[in-house]
Amino acid sequence: MTKKERYAGIIEYFSEHQPNPETELQYTNPFELIVAVVLSAQCTDKRVNMVTPYLFDAYPNANALAAATQEDVFQIIRSISYPNNKAKHLVGLGRMLIDEFNDVVPGTIEELVKLPGVGRKTANVIASVIHNLPTMAVDTHVFRVSHRLGLVSLKAKTPLTVEKELVKEFSDDIIPKAHHWLILHGRYTCLARTPKCEACGITALCKSYPKIQKYGHKAVDEKLPKIG
Repeated sequence: MTKKERYAGIIEYFSEHQPNPETELQYTNPFELIVAVVLSAQCTDKRVNMVTPYLFDAYPNANALAAATQEDVFQIIRSISYPNNKAKHLVGLGRMLIDEFNDVVPGTIEELVKLPGVGRKTANVIASVIHNLPTMAVDTHVFRVSHRLGLVSLKAKTPLTVEKELVKEFSDDIIPKAHHWLILHGRYTCLARTPKCEACGITALCKSYPKIQKYGHKAVDEKLPKIG
C-alpha cells in the first residue's frame, strides 16, 4: 500500500464514521478555548472540563483575568497539572490580550505564540478550531498514531517534523478534521499502553498492524520515534 492510498483510505473511513469531529474541551468563545487549551497541556480534557466552569465564573473574560492575582487563579486550578506555572501564564495571557490585542484572540500562529503559555501546539489548536485554518497540532496522540499508521516517516522525530509531513499530505480542508481524528483515535482506540486493535476499523490501513499481530505492539513501538 502506498502512502497516498493509506491517506485516502483513512480520510474515507473517518469522513464516514466521524464526519464532524470536535475538541472535547468545553468552551463558548475563543477566550475560553485558549484558556482551556493552555490548561490542557499535560493534563486530560476531562480534568480541565471539571475546573473551567469555576474559572470562567470567576474570570469570564480577559479583563477579569488580567486583574486577577496568580494566587487566586492557582486556588481554582490547583488540581490541574503544573498549576503554579499555568496560573502565572493565564494572568499574563489576560493582560497581553488586553494590552496588545484589543481583547481579541489573535488568528495567526505568529501572534498566538507571543501569548504566555501558548506554544506552537496550542497556537495550532486555536487557529484550527476557532479560525478553521489548516494547522495541525501534534500532541502525544497525534505523534503516536501517525507513526503507527505509517502516515509519517521514521525520520519525523519531533512534533514539528510530524506536523510538516501531515500537512503536506492532508489537503487544507481536511487538516482541521484530521487533527481531531488522530487525537480521538489515539485517545480511545490506539492507546499508548494497550492499543485496541481488535476494535479498530482501520487495521487494514495500518502499517504497524501486521507487525503488531506477529510481535506485539511493544516490540513495534520500540522501533518508532518517541515524542520528546
